[in-house]
Amino acid sequence: MTQRYLGVLGIAEALSVTRHAVHKWRSRYSDDSDHPFPVPDVEVDGAPGWRPERLTEIVQWREGLPGRGAGGGRPSLARQEYLKEAAARGLTRDEAIRTLATFTEEFPEMTEPELCAWLVGKWRS
Repeated sequence: MTQRYLGVLGIAEALSVTRHAVHKWRSRYSDDSDHPFPVPDVEVDGAPGWRPERLTEIVQWREGLPGRGAGGGRPSLARQEYLKEAAARGLTRDEAIRTLATFTEEFPEMTEPELCAWLVGKWRS
C-alpha cells in the first residue's frame, strides 16, 4: 500500500500560503529555535514530507508564531530606510511594500532586514 505525505507545497496549499513561506518558516524556525517547525516524518531526495494527520500540529505551530501586535507595530529601522529610499524613487508606500513582499517570496533565505539593506544598496550604487 502506498503511503501519502504532505510536501512543502501540500502544506502551503492547506495553510493558504506560498511554498516560499513554508521554506522560510523551516529555515527561520529550525530545530534549535525557540519555536521549531515540526520535523518531517520522511525525506525523499532531500524533499521533506509530513503525514497528513500532522497537519493539525502544523496549524497549531503556525498559530503559536510570535505576533507583531495590532497594526504590525513600528517598522524596523531597515524597513524605514527602505521605505524612505523607495519614496525618493517615486514609489508609493503600498508599491514599496508589495515590492518588498515579492522579493521576500522570491528570496526566502533572506530576512526582511537583509532584503531591505540589499535593495537600498542597489539603489544607492
